[in-house]
Amino acid sequence: MPRDLDLRHVISPAVRDLIELANLGDFDRTRDQVSRMRGCTRPINLVGHTHTRDAATGETIRSYSTSDEPTGRLLTTCGNRRTSRCATCSRVYASDTYHLIRAGLSGGKNVPETVRSHPRVFATLTAPSFGPVHNRPTTKDGKPQACRCGEHHADDAPALGTPLHPASYDYTGAVLWNAHAGTLWARFTLNLRRALAAHFGITQKDMKQVLRVSFAKVAEYQKRGLVHFHAVIRIDGPDGHTSSPPSWATVDDLTQAVRAAVPRTALTVASDTVGDHEIRWGQMLDVQEITALGDGELTDAAVAGYIAKYATKSAEDSGTVDRSLVCRTCSGRGTVGDRIRDLCPDCEGTRQAEPLRDLPVHQHVRQMIRTAWDLGGLPEFADLKLCKWAHMLGFRGHFSTKSRAYSTTLGALRDVRRAWRLAQAEVARVRAGLPTPTPDTVLVTEASWTYLASGYRPGEELLANQTRHDIAHAERIKSEGEPWL
Repeated sequence: MPRDLDLRHVISPAVRDLIELANLGDFDRTRDQVSRMRGCTRPINLVGHTHTRDAATGETIRSYSTSDEPTGRLLTTCGNRRTSRCATCSRVYASDTYHLIRAGLSGGKNVPETVRSHPRVFATLTAPSFGPVHNRPTTKDGKPQACRCGEHHADDAPALGTPLHPASYDYTGAVLWNAHAGTLWARFTLNLRRALAAHFGITQKDMKQVLRVSFAKVAEYQKRGLVHFHAVIRIDGPDGHTSSPPSWATVDDLTQAVRAAVPRTALTVASDTVGDHEIRWGQMLDVQEITALGDGELTDAAVAGYIAKYATKSAEDSGTVDRSLVCRTCSGRGTVGDRIRDLCPDCEGTRQAEPLRDLPVHQHVRQMIRTAWDLGGLPEFADLKLCKWAHMLGFRGHFSTKSRAYSTTLGALRDVRRAWRLAQAEVARVRAGLPTPTPDTVLVTEASWTYLASGYRPGEELLANQTRHDIAHAERIKSEGEPWL
């Protein structure tokens, strides 16, 4: 009698795991969990439970436990803002950033529409030069010219942003500038308020009684590996976006104050090892008025979209890597153990998760990473934690920030989504005939959650890939129209 053919060795592990998931029972629930992630690249796996009951009667209103799930765990999105890490979650972050910026320009999200009449500008502050680099210069009419090396570089030329003379390029100054860029911005905002008060001929204390300066900014990496900032800067009344600024405060006043504050902003990094370095802004400064909706190129929607686009990018857009280079086993110490310290078995004492010489990056980027790593080993720069931020070329600040009174917050936007999901859940409970709380009901929630792992099972990864394909196909049809069959 012939034996059954064993095909386990020719079926991929992902397909075998998908079959196992189907045999667990309630495969629709497993597929629903994955599709609800909308293609999240590396979801968080949680185990635990939550129980909500009526405080007066003790009646259970809502109850959930991962022990009831077919896989015994709950998947939730990773929430990473980086496009290189998770395109799905980065789109959500970009959308939230867009609405946050847009609300501060044209109102909405509990911000009055009168904010549109406040003086506001779009400013771009750049880094100084640390040596000549390859670029694509143009004439005033936009015609391309040859680089100083004599060549006409293409848009995607690898040489763009790299030094013309690497041996004389100030890599130490470039890394220290990135490391202090956030501090330099903070000093700029202080000098901006001082410059504005001096422009109006009043003290800063008196100016606080009639107006305040609000802003929202995002950092972007240039091809040379240095950050520069795009910012919306606005004059409000003393209470922020809810109050109108004085009629005598204009866009021209704000523009002049920005141009006056930039050259006055500087700080000195003292070092006996590498010498003192002065940190200040570059000479290229662009300040433009943000016009009302549809009245020019820099409209509310255009500026909000511009800032949201860069909010999801990071240092890897300048050619570096998107992961920390510090060895996780020894946390960058190079040794393991408490009393008796041995060399770390993973990094062999180098403190690096992977050799810097083997990184798949351009030589210019590798030199910036190596410079940041070397500076991080100096005691005088210990507070900068440059080894931790070497993959970011020294930059250690937030990519998007705003002043308190600019508009709404990312947390408020997430709370709205959470409230909407809870409302949908309550609607489903009503339709199912389950008990629902009244507005006067006092609810008590008991919950316990534990992190289990990150990522999908092989079979779930197949379902996630299908979800990504379906979403991309739907978006393509929406943008191009239904294709002819």
